Amino acid sequence: MDFELSENQRMMRDMTKDFAAREIAPLAHEMDVNGEMPEALIAKMREAGFFGLSYPEEFGGLGLDTISYGLVVEELARQSAGVCIMITVHNSVGYYPVAGFGNDEVKAKYLPRMAAGKIAAFCVSEPGAGSDAAALQSTARRDGDHWILDGSKVWVTNGTRAQFFVILARTPGTEGHRGIHAFLVERDTPGLEVAKKEDKLGLRASDTVVISLDGVRVPHANLLGEEDHGFRVAMTALDGGRIGVAFQAIGIGRACLVEALKYSRERQAFGTSLSNQPVIQHKIADMVTELDAARLLALRAAWLKDAGMSHTREAAMAKLFATEAAGRAADEALQIHGGYGYVKEYPIERYYRDVRVTRIYEGTSEIQRLVIARQTLAGKIS
Repeated sequence: MDFELSENQRMMRDMTKDFAAREIAPLAHEMDVNGEMPEALIAKMREAGFFGLSYPEEFGGLGLDTISYGLVVEELARQSAGVCIMITVHNSVGYYPVAGFGNDEVKAKYLPRMAAGKIAAFCVSEPGAGSDAAALQSTARRDGDHWILDGSKVWVTNGTRAQFFVILARTPGTEGHRGIHAFLVERDTPGLEVAKKEDKLGLRASDTVVISLDGVRVPHANLLGEEDHGFRVAMTALDGGRIGVAFQAIGIGRACLVEALKYSRERQAFGTSLSNQPVIQHKIADMVTELDAARLLALRAAWLKDAGMSHTREAAMAKLFATEAAGRAADEALQIHGGYGYVKEYPIERYYRDVRVTRIYEGTSEIQRLVIARQTLAGKIS
């Protein structure tokens, strides 16, 4: 087994690390306080190619393998998880449904624009359908060569800036997985409106909104995949998206570790630095061990995806372990800081808030455990 990164993978990691330290880190605290991301920063990320990470070169993207993509995500998350999630949603659940299920016309029309930085969003969750995505109630009625969409979507990342929305809706009267369709919808389509921007605990640099759909008319050509296959489109997209969330969590966890190391070396207590106290050393040991294990799980899932092999269980395992390990790292890092970790002067307070949602979006930890158990019971054993 070869753990060595390729030259291109190291190059992308190092380029992102430099960019994030130079352009994102100085703005991270201000973005968190204001709940806004400067357009100038988005323009710099667009110019640097971050919106085309996953997109094939033939459509103007960088065409990165999943391991390279994961390394980029990790470095972005180290500086700002809010900036990171904008990029990951656009390059994963905003991208996979179009690239994997769009027809040739849709790919040729939309992928170049998306790769160039026209932002994409993913709309599945509803007020009454979160973990139980098959319970969605937004409707899609066929009307000749078009579909008419009605309903609402919640927790839509990138919603205020997105130019394209992947939206799931169902044929009226259907239930469960059947009757669900996936569509690519342009922002300026009449009837599609941003109804509300959420005021969140963490990831405050990223916009999360409610989308309302009132008679939204979508060409049949913008149907992604076959009719009634929308649930499959969403689950396939989430397999890849969960790998990105795992790397995002690892990035936040690494930031927590760095701050814990720095503070423990500087802080004096009982005649010596905190870093010389065995109880603190034990915390550091647990943090670095769990984060390394999380990275290995994420790298395996990414490798399987690049190899074209089944990775549903492995992606769920990576997301589950990485997000929970990063949560523990944030908790221990704040504990090492003591009272100083509880104030906004130190970045650990922001990391502590940012990491929490990684155990919720793109499938809660509870859902990941169900996926892992069902895949294993079905005979999928490493």
